[in-house]
Amino acid sequence: MARQQTIISTISSYSRQLFGFIRSRVKTNEDAEDILQDVWYQFSNLPAVDDINNIGGWLFRVARNRIIDKSRKKKDALIDDYSYEDDEGTSFFSSILRSEDEDAETQSMQRLFWDELMDALQELPEKQRNVFVWNELEDMTLQEIADRENENIKTIISRKRYAVLHLRTRLETLYNDFLNN
Repeated sequence: MARQQTIISTISSYSRQLFGFIRSRVKTNEDAEDILQDVWYQFSNLPAVDDINNIGGWLFRVARNRIIDKSRKKKDALIDDYSYEDDEGTSFFSSILRSEDEDAETQSMQRLFWDELMDALQELPEKQRNVFVWNELEDMTLQEIADRENENIKTIISRKRYAVLHLRTRLETLYNDFLNN
């Protein structure tokens, strides 16, 4: 019972400060949440949390190591990563998907892209497809998905990565066709 109480009091004492530390060193809130979750997971799995002399120092050291690990790994790719920006800084796929032009060519490109994306998504295993759709199209965080599916965050990240790799490969021809038009 004392171990559990130590964990609970540590989380309530250090959560805000630790999140701020992590967030100032990563690009998104989702990345910060994922790293913070990893830190708390590692802390809660220590056999003797009461034996740590400086809990704060330990937490920040683990957080710093996780940040470094994340920066070394290849970043999870988003659909927007597979686009390019024109001279005005407009993202190609984003501008196609979000355009409200009545222009027939734009509407045709939107339909073609969405058709290809949906076909490519159907080729994925259901769990990978769900993670991608929820994260990219419905704006759920990876942590929210992990909680919803009662899965480890690393499993969710892995599913997202496999989905993105498949979609990048599958949509590469379409991307190149748009660039060459």
